[in-house]
Amino acid sequence: MNPPTEAPDGAAHTDPQTPQPGLEPGPSRRLRVAAVGDLHVGEAHDRPHRELFDRVHEDADVLCLCGDLTNFGKTREVEILLEDIRGCKIPMVGVLGNHEHECGQPEEVTRLLCEAGVRMLTGQAWEIDGVGFAGGKGFIGGFGRYMLSPFGEAAIKSFVQEAVEDANHIENSIRMLRTERSVVVLHYSPVVDTVMGEPPEIHAFLGSSRLGETIDRYDNISLVVHGHAHRGAPEGRTNKGTPVYNVALPVLKALGDTPYRVFEV
Repeated sequence: MNPPTEAPDGAAHTDPQTPQPGLEPGPSRRLRVAAVGDLHVGEAHDRPHRELFDRVHEDADVLCLCGDLTNFGKTREVEILLEDIRGCKIPMVGVLGNHEHECGQPEEVTRLLCEAGVRMLTGQAWEIDGVGFAGGKGFIGGFGRYMLSPFGEAAIKSFVQEAVEDANHIENSIRMLRTERSVVVLHYSPVVDTVMGEPPEIHAFLGSSRLGETIDRYDNISLVVHGHAHRGAPEGRTNKGTPVYNVALPVLKALGDTPYRVFEV
């Protein structure tokens, strides 16, 4: 994996990778990919992100939504979000976050987002202008030597099995892609780097190395974007060197950036 470089306009981009057997290079032009997560739309909000969705087409060709788009996954919250989303003029791909599960209707949230034109990564993968998009919500469990293992009580084993099945689900999405350049969209972090800044006591609840291990099995991943860690760091890497970016809106605001980050892939 070649290191990311800085584009002249300030947008991060990745250098082209060496072609892999059986993969399709796609168009030679780069795709501008914007990403943001953790919008946390509430029932009392009024057009909270209208400007974001109305302007993103000026800077990007695709928008990735990295989960926690609502506060509780309530239908009314999604409806308020959709009033803003419908102003977006570019393709969108997205994943749910943990907040979309709070009210017990993640399938309904997914349905409403799909009807509004968001290509949700729920076991699917998408190709847009020669760049692949795969991923899913992800799950928790910790990082490196501190990652929870399936030992002891049945409840612990069940928890770890959920994490394993979630990682397998994301891997199936990645395996569908035949593109040399691909983006993995998550909610939870696959590396500890991008949760640094959060209290160490909650690192295990912000992501899992299982996600990073899954990503590192593939050579066609150009970058990974995720949210969830509001006080985390903006950038990191998997063990294999794949760039990982935390695009939670609070992180972007702390950087003084636009309400999304743009990458050239």
